[in-house]
Amino acid sequence: MTWRPTHAQVRAVGVSAGLLVVAVLARRPDAAVLGLPLALVAVWGRFFRPSAQPDLHTEVDADVLFEGQATTYRLRVDSPLDPDIDLIVAALPRSRWFRYDPVYAAVAEPVADGAVTLEVGVRSERWGLRSLERPQVIATSVLGGYRFRVPSAEPLNISTLPLREGFEAVDSVPRPAGLVGLHRSRRPGEGTELAGVRPFRTGDRLRRINWSVSARTRELHVTSTWSDRDTEVVILLDTGGEVGISEGIDGRSSSLDTGVRAAASIAEHYLRHGDRVRLIDTGTAVRGVRAGSGRAHLRRILDVLVHADRKGRQQDEEQLARRHRVRSDSLVLVLSPLLRQSMLGYIVTLVHSGCTVIAVDTLPPDVADVLDPERHDTKNWPLAWRLRLLERRSELDRLGDLGVPTVGWRGAGTLDEVLRDASRLASAPRMRS
Repeated sequence: MTWRPTHAQVRAVGVSAGLLVVAVLARRPDAAVLGLPLALVAVWGRFFRPSAQPDLHTEVDADVLFEGQATTYRLRVDSPLDPDIDLIVAALPRSRWFRYDPVYAAVAEPVADGAVTLEVGVRSERWGLRSLERPQVIATSVLGGYRFRVPSAEPLNISTLPLREGFEAVDSVPRPAGLVGLHRSRRPGEGTELAGVRPFRTGDRLRRINWSVSARTRELHVTSTWSDRDTEVVILLDTGGEVGISEGIDGRSSSLDTGVRAAASIAEHYLRHGDRVRLIDTGTAVRGVRAGSGRAHLRRILDVLVHADRKGRQQDEEQLARRHRVRSDSLVLVLSPLLRQSMLGYIVTLVHSGCTVIAVDTLPPDVADVLDPERHDTKNWPLAWRLRLLERRSELDRLGDLGVPTVGWRGAGTLDEVLRDASRLASAPRMRS
């Protein structure tokens, strides 16, 4: 790779040589007057032709972003103290899910002190793991006579985590399985939330004695509390297919976009309240996150969600039940467009095993409008889709008869009503036949 003449240098040499030839052969001094300045520029550019080869170094301020966040892509071009390098021009290839500032990701800076730093703002608009392609960097000499294509650096990977939408739930866990989390239990025990004052019984701790009430009633009374609780929350993400069109964080969302973002929001909420969260990706037999708690566990879940892919394996009901076993006392949140028979059958299996199952419908509300008619028969696909929606409605009604509520995802407060109903049913007395 060497310094090569630019088109301007070639034109200057060609035009000046032609004019000088015309001036000699046709005895036209005016042609020589026109050609000499161009010849002077060509000679000047050749005389100041650089000899050093610049080096390119690239970096980003942050390689892990949330959807909608931006970072700075920085290119530094170092030339070994060659004053003949005049200008550095850099351009990044266009990418579907990256937006640049400036828009066309092309910047130019003059060289000062043998080095130049170029900065481009990069905004990620959709979750996933992607790379910034190699930039095209051109160095030019004085008067723009020669150019050098700087060898490109390796692509930089940027991991974009799904945007967490601030999900909240008022009654989060219907059936607690432990005594660790921050949610109030429906049974007394060691905790921080006041349940009431009752008479002292054998086995009560002395530090629980309520002396003011005891002095007034002249009998020992203790302060009782509700036990803090936790349980295993299983987030079942259906990645076996994608319905709808994805336009990034600022546009329409496909079923997979909605499912991934909802999974991130739900996981953050329950982990913040001390529960154990498990993630199951139905599109693969190996990808998933075992039950755990804490901030580090949330990061593990987000890292797995980054790799969610609509091209996942289509597993039948038996494979799902065999490869993804769930405890009977777990709260299972199914994030799915609820179109595959295998997923509906797996939900029925979870209900029969004793799990509390809530189906979160991720099907886009305008899916009938965003389906691509070019891939279907233009005469038959609308009617076929309406028939499929009718079948889906009857299938969801059957799930409701089994005690599986279905709710569309709409961010904060989505699961409030269904979780409240599930908690009420879980606390109701059971009749033995």
